[in-house]
Amino acid sequence: MSGAALDPGRAGILLVDDMEDNLTALEAVLASLNEPLIRARSGEEAMKALLRQPIALVLLDIRMPGMDGFETASQIKRLDQTRDVPIIFLTGTDDDSGYAFRGYATGAADYLTKPFDPWVLRAKVSVFLDLYRKGREVERLKREIQDLRRRAGERG
Repeated sequence: MSGAALDPGRAGILLVDDMEDNLTALEAVLASLNEPLIRARSGEEAMKALLRQPIALVLLDIRMPGMDGFETASQIKRLDQTRDVPIIFLTGTDDDSGYAFRGYATGAADYLTKPFDPWVLRAKVSVFLDLYRKGREVERLKREIQDLRRRAGERG
């Protein structure tokens, strides 16, 4: 679903990996959630996607050429517009054990090693989607309350 316009009421799940097979596997696991899946093959592509549309969650591979996952996460957390987007890092089981610590230090909300259990990944993603929806509902209710207060003030 790369590049497709999103329904303004829905936010996508950004899948960031330089390997086509990994992106395809993520899409297969997450398709049943019926949420927009946006692909990015690099950190640079991920940043462009984040600035183009609302994103509820980023699944981010650590090891990528050019801007790796840690650099991408740092960029995401640096921008006001994307600072609050949760990131789940994905990395191979043979990667350095310090990756988890470094991932959390750069702002990751969670960390999974590949190959991952599809049920665990879907469950984690579902939790973050639910949090995103609840946050949107809170924002909507706050606007409604402000509107009511403003109208009451105009009458009073």
